Amino acid sequence: MIAQTTRNNLRRILDGSHRQMFIGGEWVDALSGAVIESRNPANGALLATVPAGSQADIDRAVSAARVAFEGPWSRFKPYERQVLLLKIADLFERHWDELSLSDTLDMGMPIARTRAGKNRVLGMLRFYAGQATALHGETIANSLPGEIVSYTRREALGVVGAIIPWNAPTAASIWKIGPALATGCTIVLKPSEEAPLTPLLIAELMAEAGVPAGVVNIVTGTGSNAGAPLASHPDVDKIVFTGSTATGQSIIRASAGNLKRVSLELGGKSPVIVCEDADLERAVPTAAMAVFANSGQICIAGSRLFVARAIHDEFVERLGAFAKGLRLGDGIDPGTEIGPLISGRQRERVLHYLGEGPAEGATLVAGGGRPDRGDLAQGHYIEPTVFAGVTDTMTIAREEIFGPVIAAMPFDTIEEVIQRANATPYGLAAGIFTQNLSGAHRISNALKAGSVWVNTYHAIDPAVPFGGYKMSGYGREGGIEHLHEYLNTKGVFIRID
Repeated sequence: MIAQTTRNNLRRILDGSHRQMFIGGEWVDALSGAVIESRNPANGALLATVPAGSQADIDRAVSAARVAFEGPWSRFKPYERQVLLLKIADLFERHWDELSLSDTLDMGMPIARTRAGKNRVLGMLRFYAGQATALHGETIANSLPGEIVSYTRREALGVVGAIIPWNAPTAASIWKIGPALATGCTIVLKPSEEAPLTPLLIAELMAEAGVPAGVVNIVTGTGSNAGAPLASHPDVDKIVFTGSTATGQSIIRASAGNLKRVSLELGGKSPVIVCEDADLERAVPTAAMAVFANSGQICIAGSRLFVARAIHDEFVERLGAFAKGLRLGDGIDPGTEIGPLISGRQRERVLHYLGEGPAEGATLVAGGGRPDRGDLAQGHYIEPTVFAGVTDTMTIAREEIFGPVIAAMPFDTIEEVIQRANATPYGLAAGIFTQNLSGAHRISNALKAGSVWVNTYHAIDPAVPFGGYKMSGYGREGGIEHLHEYLNTKGVFIRID
């Protein structure tokens, strides 16, 4: 059960009240007065209304971020930024029930999963805190005549614009805010209009921790009215975006005005390869949840399942049984394993793909539609679905569905499956199941993906870079490389003779 204190803390979310956005250290409404509704995808209930920000609101947020960057925030020493991040982490730890429940209500992920994200988010904040005092330049020997000392400085880029998706609001927010604070940047964050409430709770915690006014700003609104102006804003030095490849391409074009730095974490159609020697007791549930976790609404979903032909039929049978045994329901129920999709529009999109599978010759093994139980009727639910008899050219094997849909295909040789796994415009992630160490290295080295997991999936650590190849984007989140994305490198030469 959800603790009563947490329910009391979240009454403002549950009762359909109005929430303001956070600009320059103040809670404000959109200058236009327009609002957006946030509804619970499990039952359609109104959670809250938030401001529908626009160009004018982005302008004032960017202005506040610029003033903060050039003002008091610029005088914070690395140790002071570290202390601040550690204080934020402590506040997150104390308020984790509230944050996890907010994510569940706003975007549907089961409470068991949002609660389980605690260590990842706290780990990110404390990793960034540690890096705040570890960033440095280098003294470099040069070949110039005379005595000239040369060295580099790592300097904060400036104002960062961040646009995040709805499928993991807390983690996505911290993946943008954390490195900005560690490096001394300021940030304007635009959450998805589908799930804007948790970032506003995060803003409250930032203020409570003592983050100076204007350093972190949260502007709610749609992608076209608030996201696009942020991406093209001439006073934003860097844009970071997580979302669809098509939107990422638009952001690249919008960034050209002032050649702002761009980092993109985009879509995927990730392969999972199950070799003949795989441990099926581990591989079946892990491969299933590589897609079904968060109802398939995750960019790294391992939705193309390649299974060695010798074990294909058994594996698919077990996978179908596993899918049929998963419990659908309201994410607030601790027993729920699969929650709703984010919206009716997303549900209809996934239903379209569920029709495409059989139409192109795939065989339905499990799921395949909307559940008809009465308590699920008001939500945006889709049954965990497994297709077999899929070929590489079918729509469900080529396009990112962003729903709980697995396309299973047999393979005969390692050389063949590597070629087929790489035959996609995406390259975000991949999974391998094998007990052969040499095979694991051989396949993982050959796959064109930013993250490769062997005998596991979804493993993400703050110290390890995460990002994509090809149409899955560029730049990295996590690791030292992530911090460098928020820094400029300056070369300095001093003649001393």
